[in-house]
Amino acid sequence: MTRKLSWLALACFGSSALFAQTSDKTLEKLRSLRGDWEGTYTWSGGRNASGKMRAQYYITGNGSAVVENLISDGVPAMTSVYHLDGTDLRVTHFCAAGNQPRLKATTIDSDGASVTFSLVDITNLRTPASGHVEGIELKFLTPDHVTVRFRFTAGGKKSGELVDLTRKK
Repeated sequence: MTRKLSWLALACFGSSALFAQTSDKTLEKLRSLRGDWEGTYTWSGGRNASGKMRAQYYITGNGSAVVENLISDGVPAMTSVYHLDGTDLRVTHFCAAGNQPRLKATTIDSDGASVTFSLVDITNLRTPASGHVEGIELKFLTPDHVTVRFRFTAGGKKSGELVDLTRKK
C-alpha cells in the first residue's frame, strides 16, 4: 500500500511539475503576442453580433504579465491580464459587462498550441444571472494568427464569442 501511495505521489508531483513548466512556456508564448493586431469578432448563442476588432498586447510588471486590450470602434472594450500565480497560469478579464472574472488555466496542449482557462471566481457580479465570462480559450494558430474564444453566460443563456486576430504588418 505504501508503495502505491509513493507512486501516486510521484505521479502527481511529476504531473504538477510538468504543468508548471508548460505554464511558463505558455506565458512566454503570450509575451510573443506583443504588438498590434486586427481581425473580427463573432458573438453567437444568447446574443448575436459580428464586426471588426483590433487588439493590442503589451508586457507589464517587469515581464511578469501580459495585457490584452480588445478594441471595438476605437474604444478598449475588454482587457485581460495574463500572469503566473506560483505555477498556475491565470487571467483576470475586465469585461465589458462590468465585472472581473478570474480564471485559471485548466488545460494546456503539450505542443503549446492552445490553452483553456476556467472560472475560479468573479468580482462585481451583480446577480448570478448577470452576464459574465465562464471560460476563455486561446489558440496560437501561427506566430501571426491567434484566436480568443470566450464562453459567456447571461440570464441562463450561453454564448460563444470568437475573436480572430492577425498581427498587423
